Amino acid sequence: MSVASRLDRAAAEADRTMRQGIGGPFGAVIAKGDRVIAVASNTVLRSGDPTCHAEMNAIRLAAKALKSPFLDGLDVYSTTEPCPMCFSAIHWARLSRVFYTTTIADVRKLGFNELTVSNQQMKRLGKSPVGLKRVANAACRRLLADYAALPDLKRY
Repeated sequence: MSVASRLDRAAAEADRTMRQGIGGPFGAVIAKGDRVIAVASNTVLRSGDPTCHAEMNAIRLAAKALKSPFLDGLDVYSTTEPCPMCFSAIHWARLSRVFYTTTIADVRKLGFNELTVSNQQMKRLGKSPVGLKRVANAACRRLLADYAALPDLKRY
């Protein structure tokens, strides 16, 4: 599977749950090689739990599937640059790389309560070995526009 196809899968999951009012326009896939370990979306609105971001949900699913808190050698494909909480969890889980499309600044412009600390800053300040790669992806970018157009838009 290509990076683009994994980002498309994350976007499709985010779009599905976003339209059901379960969470925001965020999805994540965790994979190693050709094997997808976890696919998740943001479930903050349904759960009422502010930590139920897509990356956190995917990490929980992957750790359960692999019966380990250590996800060495696995990659995260996230529709949006992970927030500081999610980046910290990615670091602690020892995930190898994060591929993402839209940025923290992009979702902050939509009104989400984001800190302005980028993954690059966290990586540098924390001396994290996690690799970061921003990748253009139309499906991920479209999620933000689709979310902004929802009639019952909820920002958190």
